[in-house]
Amino acid sequence: MRRLGSVQRKMPCVFVTEVKEEPSTKREHQPFKVLATETVSHKALDADIYSAIPTEKVDGTCCYVTAYKGQPYLWARLDRKPNKQADKRFKNFLNSKDNSKGWVPVEKNNKQYCWHSSVVNYEFEIALVLKHHPDDPGLLEISAVPLADLLEQTLELIGTNINGNPYGLGSKKHPLHLLIPHGAFQIRNLPTLKHNDLLSWFEGCREGKIEGIVWHCSDGCLIKVHRHHLGLCWPIPDPYMNSKPVVINMNLNKYDCAFDAKCLFNHFSKLDNQKFGRLKDIILDV
Repeated sequence: MRRLGSVQRKMPCVFVTEVKEEPSTKREHQPFKVLATETVSHKALDADIYSAIPTEKVDGTCCYVTAYKGQPYLWARLDRKPNKQADKRFKNFLNSKDNSKGWVPVEKNNKQYCWHSSVVNYEFEIALVLKHHPDDPGLLEISAVPLADLLEQTLELIGTNINGNPYGLGSKKHPLHLLIPHGAFQIRNLPTLKHNDLLSWFEGCREGKIEGIVWHCSDGCLIKVHRHHLGLCWPIPDPYMNSKPVVINMNLNKYDCAFDAKCLFNHFSKLDNQKFGRLKDIILDV
């Protein structure tokens, strides 16, 4: 399979959209909705959408792996309002004690990025990744992946305190965070690219219990549709990601060092080779 596209900018909707003067179900206090029409957009057609690879849109924080001072690092955008107070807080953060706990800030394309290393061990350059098991597409796998294998890729970070935790991972007492490479969950039986057919798919089948769809086009362009574009709600009580069993592959014996007792790698190593009915069933010994 070809390498899928990397998220570098806002993705356009697969359909032409229109604004309705109704309260948004996506953003609180937004007095309007952006809804899809039945017309496929020119951007989607120009990108050859009908030959694109459809994948699950995962609800998380978008991250990016790239080199920093000769070492691969995981970056996440730090959203902030463009004003003097926000800039002052960011500069104060650079010199704060928090900056010594794994946060590495950087400015790129006039946007500020940083990330905490709870899902990355920089000493051994590995990351906690969730994806399909290589031998069983019906099984999810949590494993330690070399950061070098993720270079110049974007991923979604999901977890206990990410976007309201739509996947029900852990709790404040037992927090759980994982990285998912963009495009990791391909959609195999998507209906035709018609508004009503997609609406029925989202509403009527188990595979449709997802946040949205991202099409990876052959020219690298990414096109999406969100449930909100079709007037549907998100989050939902029982998303599709929680319908699959998951196995832990976390043998850390090859690393000649004791991992911090409180880190996620150490907790997952205690569950090595264990299988769970769904992600929500994983309880860490913390």
